[in-house]
Parts: sequence; structure tokens; C-alpha cells
Amino acid sequence: MRNDRPVIRTELLRKLYTFGDQTVAALNGVSVTIQRGEFVAVVGPSGSGKSTFMTVIGCLDRPTAGAYWLDGNPVHTFSEHDLARIRGQQIGFVFQGFNLLRQTTALANVELPLIYAGVPARERRARAVTALTQVGLEHRLHHFPNQLSGGQQQRVAIARALVNEPSLILADEPTGNLDSRASTEIMALFGQLHRERGATIVLVTHEPDVAAYAQRVIRFRDGQTEGD
Repeated sequence: MRNDRPVIRTELLRKLYTFGDQTVAALNGVSVTIQRGEFVAVVGPSGSGKSTFMTVIGCLDRPTAGAYWLDGNPVHTFSEHDLARIRGQQIGFVFQGFNLLRQTTALANVELPLIYAGVPARERRARAVTALTQVGLEHRLHHFPNQLSGGQQQRVAIARALVNEPSLILADEPTGNLDSRASTEIMALFGQLHRERGATIVLVTHEPDVAAYAQRVIRFRDGQTEGD
């Protein structure tokens, strides 16, 4: 695998939604390249297309037109089965709402992607412990989400995103449910992962102070990039 190959490359992406007799272009010709190891914030007002861009590059939705390559793979041509495999193996997701299983420990939550990937139990546990240690939660392995603070729950979610060693980490408003102190801690953690692991991170946010942690900011408006 060539290290200089972009993780993300899109060409003239379009995503159209139809509501009755009206068609809205959520993305209208978006061409973006993101290199391996970049930390990128995607910003813009509500309705600008930034969240749609996230769902497309996360292989959660297909573009109406245009092309998208992830790690050199033409995912715009892939089947639903292939897209599911890409999501499970090459992309780590971090969401605003944490999306943890409430009746499951931190360790078991982080193991979940490895279960889907068919990783044996002993290796699964070891990798989950390592991921939780990387986010500073080695002392909370057996705690349930309701025994953790919001910031700690988001750390579990980040560990879950890291455990498969993905090509790309996508974070959608990861501080949206956190107070200012926890938000600062989580963004410092993203910065640490970027520096120490060389992680490729694309983060969607509407908060300028959060975007300031990134090394590059892409601004969306009316379904297009207006600044980079």
C-alpha cells in the first residue's frame, strides 16, 4: 500500500433528495482530497451539506452522481455488501450521541466491531483493552455507560472507533453532548491520536473552537465547498 495515496478523494459528488415535486441538491459538485494522516474539520451552517458529505464518505449513503475513492478503492461502484465491509474494516465512527449499548460494559462495547469481524475472543479482549488504555480508561473496563461521565462515554466510543485500526476516523459533532471541560478533553484526545498514531480524522462540527483543533478546515455552503 502506498503511503502517499490519499485516504479520501471525491470528484464532483452530487447528492439529490426529492420532496414531492421539489429536488434539493445536498451536495452539488464536491471535489475534495484528504491525505493520510490529516486532521480535517468540516464546517458550515445548517443545511450546507457537511453532514451529507459525512454520510457519503462514511459509506452510509451513496452519491447520486460523481465518484469517491477510499484508500484507492472506488467505493461509488461497490455493492451494499461491499459498503458494509468497508464500514466495518476501514472506517471508525464517533457520534454525538455516543451510541453505546447501555447494558454492556465499556470493554464489551469496544469489542463489538471485532465480534462482527470474526476476531477470536482472546485477541478481541486484548485489542479492546489496548484501545481503552490508549484513551485513558484502563481503570474503567468493567463499568457500564451509566457509571461513566459523558466525557468518559465518548472516550469509550473513540476506543471502539480505533479498535479495528481503520484507515479513517469520522467524528460527527463529537462534543455536541458534552460540557466545555469534557469537550476540551475529548478534542485534546483527538489531537493526541493525530500526533502519536498519525490517525486520519475528519470531524464535522459547527463550533469554531472545536474546528480550531484541526490542521485543516473545509467550509461548506449550499452543497459546495466555499473554502479550504
